Amino acid sequence: MAETRLIDGKASAARLRTRVAEAARALRERHGVVPGLATVLVGDDPASAVYVRSKGRSAEEAGLASSNHVLPASTDGATLLRLVERLNGAPSVHGILVQLPLPKAIDPAPIIAAIDPAKDVDGFHASNVGRLWRGEEGLVPCTPSGCMILLRETLGELAGAEAVVLGRSTIVGKPMAALLLAADCTVTVAHSKSRDLAALCRRAEIVVAAVGRPEMVRGAWLKPGAAVIDVGINRVAGLDGKPRLVGDVAFAEAQGIAGAITPVPGGVGPMTIACLLRNTVIAAARQAGVAPPAI
Repeated sequence: MAETRLIDGKASAARLRTRVAEAARALRERHGVVPGLATVLVGDDPASAVYVRSKGRSAEEAGLASSNHVLPASTDGATLLRLVERLNGAPSVHGILVQLPLPKAIDPAPIIAAIDPAKDVDGFHASNVGRLWRGEEGLVPCTPSGCMILLRETLGELAGAEAVVLGRSTIVGKPMAALLLAADCTVTVAHSKSRDLAALCRRAEIVVAAVGRPEMVRGAWLKPGAAVIDVGINRVAGLDGKPRLVGDVAFAEAQGIAGAITPVPGGVGPMTIACLLRNTVIAAARQAGVAPPAI
């Protein structure tokens, strides 16, 4: 049985954060610009609160200015839109992140649409989505960006590789497919209506699993030597009854079959925040009329 390489997302994210901090320092020293990230949290969802605190702490550690706006769960859409408009007009804010999911009473679509595309560091605005698919300069969603960095660090040249993306969400699946196409991969996007997912996966040299179903992708589905990027973060009950995190890939089964795989946790997750900081520095440079740094 061949040995499977673990793709260390924590180490890759640490290297990226170091590059981000260097770029932020250069922007500050040469142009007097301190990249600013504003996060918006509506409600008291514990997981969202943890994510927002982590993003703010990571931003400050990288030398970015961070501000967090916390609104009660009773906030209506009009109030949230007014805050977004205020942040759009704030010169010290270069990136705006509205933490999802929002309370059920607020439709996220008009909120995302209201964010200035130049400050849309999540990369969810229709303008940035269009730019991504057209191969134009824009802000790219953070999780797919992190996946691409891990793939390039693991495989080097991606051109010509056959890739399967499991999941077609606007947050991961679709932008992931666009990035792989831009890297000259041959890409299949599979989803709940696809026939014979196992056969599709067995063809692929690259498998990106982003479906949100615990351990759906079995080891027998994988082509020997494939690079597997597991985006899933699923909380399940362990044998001792305590909750544990697992991905969308049956990790133990994939060991010895996959050539390389991201663990859960410690794989894609750390890259998402690092890429958010990267997007904020790039956005700050563009808004200052400065060529964005190569990070």
